[in-house]
Amino acid sequence: MNKLFLYGPPASGKTTVGQALAKALGVKFVDTDQLICQAEGCNISEIFATRGEAGFREVETRALEEACAIEEKCVVALGGGTLLKDSNRELAEKSGAVICIDSPDDKVLEERILAGEVVRPLGNKAKERAPHYASFPIRLARYFMLEDSLVLAGSGLAPAIVCGEKLVTDENVLKHHPELVSGTVFAMPSGEEHKTPDTIIKMWSAFAQAGLGRRDRVTAIGGGVTGDMTGFAAATWMRGIDWINVPTTLLSMVDASTGGKTGCDLPEGKNLAGAFHSPKLVVIDTDFLSTLPPEVMRCGLAEMIKHWAIGGKQEFSGTVPNAKEIAENLSVKVEIVREDPFEKLGRRMLLNCGHTIGHAVEKESGYRLSHGEAVAIGCVEEARLAVRLGLSRDAWVEELKRTFEQAGLPTGLPEGMTLESLRAIMRGDKKRAGDTVTFTLPCGWGDVRAVKLDLGKELP
Repeated sequence: MNKLFLYGPPASGKTTVGQALAKALGVKFVDTDQLICQAEGCNISEIFATRGEAGFREVETRALEEACAIEEKCVVALGGGTLLKDSNRELAEKSGAVICIDSPDDKVLEERILAGEVVRPLGNKAKERAPHYASFPIRLARYFMLEDSLVLAGSGLAPAIVCGEKLVTDENVLKHHPELVSGTVFAMPSGEEHKTPDTIIKMWSAFAQAGLGRRDRVTAIGGGVTGDMTGFAAATWMRGIDWINVPTTLLSMVDASTGGKTGCDLPEGKNLAGAFHSPKLVVIDTDFLSTLPPEVMRCGLAEMIKHWAIGGKQEFSGTVPNAKEIAENLSVKVEIVREDPFEKLGRRMLLNCGHTIGHAVEKESGYRLSHGEAVAIGCVEEARLAVRLGLSRDAWVEELKRTFEQAGLPTGLPEGMTLESLRAIMRGDKKRAGDTVTFTLPCGWGDVRAVKLDLGKELP
């Protein structure tokens, strides 16, 4: 990445996200409107008033040329009509990557324009210029901040952002996205079975060989295992270096991409060794979904259904979700993490819905069942517990079960497994206190409750 140009309608958020993105990448931020005002010694409204739109466009072109001439890497926020001129567009695309921000609806844009301190002489041109904005292939659909992390969701984002970064990838990324991996410093085998301290040690060794210092950062491109492991290695390398997370599966996009939890598994259980270490930047690029086999897509849908259960929405449409839908689903987790970032208040425990039984099922299967499949089974089994405890209506289990099955997910314990056979594994859960383990039981849409159960006694 040499230049990243942010483009879109006035008030779409180019300056806001541009400043955050530049900070996350540790590069310079440039706003062409500021360059114009500095060069002319007056504001944009005054230029329009004295020279008209044609005169302003000439000044705007000179500001773009100045930004493109900057030798260092930078993020550039462009005015909403800068690239209407073909030669300007050609110059920008030659100098870097243009990321077009999808505009919010007209009402939101109007409110931003009216409330903003900057006067926008042409007002809202989003509808008039819609075909122009739609012609840019790299799209930013949603963005938001979660603690120290900037989260971007869109399509075509990853190649523009990860170019030149030091990467940790997995064998699936190497296979399906060879154009992205030239900066790979460590490639790990795919699969939960490799989420071990031995792999972390190998990753540390690779960091040493690549000469990563305390001011460097590392970028994870892969599924949830790759992100968790890279984040943990970054948290512990030289007592903590920055990292960027680029999830490539639907499951990792809606689950492990955010929240700051990193770690690895031990023989005694999942994620028992780890740290809170949030990525500076999360890039959710839906272009990765085109290479996922159906069974991997289904795993992501399991986590999305879990979020809908927590958030009180039943929204499975049966289609591959787009960037806006993924960001909307992820917002359920984001709001909870904002309230309880380090699991000190109990609120974040809601995200463990279905996970006490699900993690036990996953481990007991020798990880032959994927995390998403185990979560689906765990949610349904924990819904059954809720009914037996009198916390939910009888029909709830079938309703939740049907939603998971519509996504093609399993909903029953595998043959030979029972809650009794899973008891020893559940006793190793991180949320235990003696024999008492906290289950986060789904009791209805928008009704998820933390319930303590004594595993030393017979389960309901």
